[in-house]
Amino acid sequence: MKICIYGAGAVGGHIAGRLAGSDAEVSLIARGEQLAAIQQNGLRVETRDGTLLSRPVATDQPADLGPQDIVIVTVKAPALPAIAEHVAALLHRDSLVLFVMNGIPWWYFHSHGGTLDGTRLRRLDPTGALWDHIGPERAAGAVAYTACSVIAPGVIRAENAVNRLIIGRPDGKPDARLDTLASLLNPRGLEVTITPKIRDAVWAKLVMNLIGGSLGVLTASAMKDVLDKPAVAGTAKAMADEGVAIARALGCDPGDPDKGLSKLATSSHLQSIAQDLLAGRPMEIDGLFRVPLDLAELVQVPTPNLDLVIELATQRASAAGLYHDTTI
Repeated sequence: MKICIYGAGAVGGHIAGRLAGSDAEVSLIARGEQLAAIQQNGLRVETRDGTLLSRPVATDQPADLGPQDIVIVTVKAPALPAIAEHVAALLHRDSLVLFVMNGIPWWYFHSHGGTLDGTRLRRLDPTGALWDHIGPERAAGAVAYTACSVIAPGVIRAENAVNRLIIGRPDGKPDARLDTLASLLNPRGLEVTITPKIRDAVWAKLVMNLIGGSLGVLTASAMKDVLDKPAVAGTAKAMADEGVAIARALGCDPGDPDKGLSKLATSSHLQSIAQDLLAGRPMEIDGLFRVPLDLAELVQVPTPNLDLVIELATQRASAAGLYHDTTI
């Protein structure tokens, strides 16, 4: 099986490192210093169980790799429309494209059922490039629990003792390609679960990201140093309840928010969107924050606490020049 990871940042590099040594033919799409380092020195993934060293094929020219059986896209949401045609160059008729991302995915309402089925999310795919060049019928979703970071060019650190990936098709159907991917990763320290309800998994993480991401942007701090303040913890609980209400109004089960908040309150990992702010990288404001609030309005769920905190976080991102509202 030919597998290309499109985006060799923290998450993509981690997945590539875990796939090394498997039966798959693995390649990477990278750029800049990360590409140069991988080409020269290989890919280094530091985990709690040891260091994974590999030399995957790495390039910034997708067309050079030829058609792939699975393309795992790990770039941040703001970059997705711009790479849609490049991803398409990696596809054959039966290719699967697995999007590993935080927040609401662009394909969210494909095979959703009901009156919202097929609704396009223009904030995430303004010109329809993803829908037209890749197609939602090729897409599958993935939710990652890995807490990874790039600590030097070509070097990834995975902080979690247990690393998980939850994957599934929007229509909930079985897929042999997902089964194969799971069989390749599970023996190598990345626990893969295939679910027929990928939207539930999206919301389970998103509810916590709505809190940790927005408060992380405002405080530049890990949640263990934020949620220990009673006033903040109370607001976080109200935000979680609002997030759960949106999910349930859309027919999803996001799980127990209190359990998630307890874990979040002990987290020493700075949320990725806050890392992007500090590093001056484009921020996933739409997928993580604005689109969930658009959906709340769509299903008429009031979200006063989320509205306030997310408006402040959005203003912080805009002031830093790292977010521009495409709807204005």
